Amino acid sequence: MRMPLAAADRVLRWGLLALCVAVLGFLILPVLAVIPLSFNAGSFLTYPLAGFSARWYLDFFTSPRWLPALSNSVFIGAFATVIATVLGTAAALGLDRMGGLPRQVLSALFLMPVVVPVVVIGSSLYGLFAALGLTASYIGLILAHALLGAPFVVITVTATLSGFDRGLLRAALSLGATPIEAFRRVTLPLILPGIVSGAIFAFATSFDEIVVTLFLASPQQRTLPLQMFDGVREQISPTITAAATLLFLISMLLVGVVELLRRRTERLRIPGSTVT
Repeated sequence: MRMPLAAADRVLRWGLLALCVAVLGFLILPVLAVIPLSFNAGSFLTYPLAGFSARWYLDFFTSPRWLPALSNSVFIGAFATVIATVLGTAAALGLDRMGGLPRQVLSALFLMPVVVPVVVIGSSLYGLFAALGLTASYIGLILAHALLGAPFVVITVTATLSGFDRGLLRAALSLGATPIEAFRRVTLPLILPGIVSGAIFAFATSFDEIVVTLFLASPQQRTLPLQMFDGVREQISPTITAAATLLFLISMLLVGVVELLRRRTERLRIPGSTVT
């Protein structure tokens, strides 16, 4: 006896839902397991917990090693994000006006930092920056992180431009607006969610980067991921779990902002919708 189509559809739907939940649990549970350890009163990363304490968060925010590393990550990430956002947006606008083979070739070149292994990029940048005297400097790290973050800006802005109504731009130009005014008053507000989303991805990429930083950074430019890596290699301190928890919370905040921007972009594409 064959199963009715509606029943088979329900079984398939619930099966896919169970599979998604299982995959999500496989990806998230190891990360969530770190959070209770960050409140462990003991000095070892073991379950069951020896007690509840915030001592490792206090150590993170008062340590002469961890807090400067966090400051370096925020400083480098902020400047790298600005550079990546400006260059990535300009590249996406240029690609949007092109077509055919040149656009495909340039798009592939802009996305190379995402495809090429990071260790290859790090070693190549080290050779280049050593000749230019940019190793062991904030400028070198900022430029390297901007290089890694720019492709994400190109991707998000290009996706936003795919739904952009160019008739609005032509209407603004026909009404006497200059190209700069038309871009500032028409194009920029409509693609702004994509720009901000790309900037968030660029900042997250810089904030999480460790391989290129290993090649280019000196002890003065030690970032938070590099400090965590050194902490695991030299001595495993529970302060690492506090740092990992903070990174997880920052990532969740950035993901939430990106999701809000995605929903706003969808509402902008719906005819007659308003965004407040």
